[in-house]
Amino acid sequence: MPLQAGQYRPFAETADEGLQSALERTLDKNKAWHALIEQGKMAVGVVDLSTPPNSRFASVNGWTMMYAASMPKIAILLAAYQSVQDGMLQDSPELHEWLVRMIRRSNNPAASYMIDLIGLKRIGDLLQWYNFYIPDQGGGIWLGARYPLGIERYPEPLKGLYHAATVVQICRFYYMLENGEIISPERSRQMLEVLSRPGLHDKFVSVLEKHISPDRLFRKSGDWDISYSDSVLVCDNGWRKYILAAMIEDKNGERILRDLVPVIEGLLKTSHIKANSPQQTNAPPSPGS
Repeated sequence: MPLQAGQYRPFAETADEGLQSALERTLDKNKAWHALIEQGKMAVGVVDLSTPPNSRFASVNGWTMMYAASMPKIAILLAAYQSVQDGMLQDSPELHEWLVRMIRRSNNPAASYMIDLIGLKRIGDLLQWYNFYIPDQGGGIWLGARYPLGIERYPEPLKGLYHAATVVQICRFYYMLENGEIISPERSRQMLEVLSRPGLHDKFVSVLEKHISPDRLFRKSGDWDISYSDSVLVCDNGWRKYILAAMIEDKNGERILRDLVPVIEGLLKTSHIKANSPQQTNAPPSPGS
């Protein structure tokens, strides 16, 4: 289960030079992935949570904003619980059920219902208030339209996308939730509960569910046409405690996301052993996030 609030350093202090180099080398071994990365069509972010408070973050194309389909529905989840906290919505079993449909099963009518209840402008304002969308750092998480698109639309100003993300900000979102830092520890736990037990068994989950209990997986994904995205917080035993986010723009995106999981897990397992070796010294730089 998620660790107790306050056990991690601020996300801006988690960039790790060793993990960064290992991630780049590992991904570059696959020629097809290397080509997609070079074209800005593949982004990957990972946070090793296995030895708190020494969490370690690395990314490739981390600040490259891409179309993310349903993954930005996490913005609606954030706005819903912020609205409960602010007294604008009432916490209830009905609200919880709408959010579960929207997140676990990625139900579009549920997402649009919540958007209409909260308002697109408020969702956008909250994303910027929490610094999940920062224009001068390449953007971030953005949700500017219903699912599917309705009359009211607010494209983000950099690329004109309606549903967008960067893997840096997706990783930061899960990291803050895990640390109880979004709204409050109680609200963060509520959001994690909604994100748990994925209802769709594709992409990352199709691989992870073979080894990990669903109540230890906290996940949101998305896909449309050739855009595929997935994100997960894994809270299992030993070294298998991490955040993984990836976005692919390629017709083989589903397969790439599945194949990415064992590659990243192999990297993390090896890196965890090295990082915790008595001979290993770490001097993590600031990630500028």
